[in-house]
Amino acid sequence: MKRIISVIGARPQFVKAAAVSPALAAAGLDEYLVHTGQHYDRQMSEVFFEEMGLRPPDLNLNVGSGSQAAQTGAMLLGLERAMSERQPDCVLVYGDTNSTLAGALAAAKLQVPVAHVEAGLRSFNRRMPEEINRVVADALASFLFSPTETARRNLEREGVPPEKIFLTGDVMYDAVLMFRERAAAAPGILDHLKINGGSPYVLATIHRAENTDDPERLKTILAGLAKVTKHLRVILPLHPRARSRLASVPGLLLDGIEVIEPAGFLDMLRLEMRAQVIATDSGGVQKEAFFHHVPCVTLRDETEWVELVDLGWNRLMPPRDADQVAEAILAARGTAGRAATPYGDGTASKRIAQTLCQQGH
Repeated sequence: MKRIISVIGARPQFVKAAAVSPALAAAGLDEYLVHTGQHYDRQMSEVFFEEMGLRPPDLNLNVGSGSQAAQTGAMLLGLERAMSERQPDCVLVYGDTNSTLAGALAAAKLQVPVAHVEAGLRSFNRRMPEEINRVVADALASFLFSPTETARRNLEREGVPPEKIFLTGDVMYDAVLMFRERAAAAPGILDHLKINGGSPYVLATIHRAENTDDPERLKTILAGLAKVTKHLRVILPLHPRARSRLASVPGLLLDGIEVIEPAGFLDMLRLEMRAQVIATDSGGVQKEAFFHHVPCVTLRDETEWVELVDLGWNRLMPPRDADQVAEAILAARGTAGRAATPYGDGTASKRIAQTLCQQGH
């Protein structure tokens, strides 16, 4: 195996590629990087490439926003064309976005092996678009790179042949280890927000469709965060999906919440490292909270990263009542879970590259 097409399109995938792409190059693999354009504005896309030193994509499909079907369909057209022209030995996809689904489908239709990074994660909630995407990608993949033992067991229970499953650890952990010192060495956004050494705050993020597309859940989350501001600063880097809802849903409360633009990866690391509590519906931010030993409250009904709940670093809080949301966030202050290393030793990217390099030898 020599030629790889990697498909990325959303900011968590840019972070993962920043760890995996150098490992592929070091293993002697020829990577062609395709950006679908799923995240298309500068704060959600270009700034990540710049600050992490990720080489520019070889191809940008510029699909932009749209319905699930329209966005995925546009990606399929562009990806099929790129794969037909490049004739890759393998197509590498990350996570659970529409870019993941389109990359896996286009490759499978062309009989190109699929490698899925973060294989085996399950929320067991088929109402989530992300769950559909990851299940389909796993079903089509020839190489299933599982970040955790739980994910590996999920695949085995679903009947995936063991020889297709590779327990690698989590590439997000690789990325945090790569960039944490650089983030800590400069204040960045902390100076802008006037966060000093003893300034306590809650860092919040909201982006999943189950929260932003449901007016009642979104109102509950924002009302809960507003109640927290009576005790702590609440800093909310606002995802474009959530921002668009603010203008269209009446009665949303932002009382006291400090809304800022989406932060780049290094600034997010800085904000996460210094937070007293992180409240989020993001899978990646849940893990980053754990990597920084910061307690996390997940504003969802379930999480794919069940080890964090089991270890006591994360607690689930379905956003149905604003008082309960606020109480859960405030109660998490000063708590700590058990020490463990469920996400490997920081060499997941190297293991993925070595596995792909060995195929066909």
